[in-house]
Amino acid sequence: MRQLVAERADFLSEYCLVHDADAYHGCEVDHILSIKHGGSTTENNLAYACFHCNRHKGADLGSVSLRTGSLVRFDNPRTDRWKEHFYLSEGRIEPLSEIGEVTSRMLEFNHPERVAFRKLLAETGRYPSVEALARIRG
Repeated sequence: MRQLVAERADFLSEYCLVHDADAYHGCEVDHILSIKHGGSTTENNLAYACFHCNRHKGADLGSVSLRTGSLVRFDNPRTDRWKEHFYLSEGRIEPLSEIGEVTSRMLEFNHPERVAFRKLLAETGRYPSVEALARIRG
């Protein structure tokens, strides 16, 4: 199952789009809807996530929007298109929607160390990868 999830994701973290080979701790399988909340270990409920995205997401399903104060779910790599919720700007992953806002904030996409890391990868031609560009342009 892990291999299927990794291959389907093109070995990218499906949240921040960093390649498994470039992620310091690699990538791992994430339950989009955690088992704690009734999620199952099936293809449609699994995503490939880097260590940082997965640890910050944890068992959470979403968060409160800073703009509206309403509860908003996280981006779902199985049903959402990355480009509908995010855009890439000089190493930063900027939100385009409330889903993008809560996901980027809670998964700490734009923590200074993560932005610096993506900029370094960009300087060496490793970010965004061809596969990540396909998801960005979607």
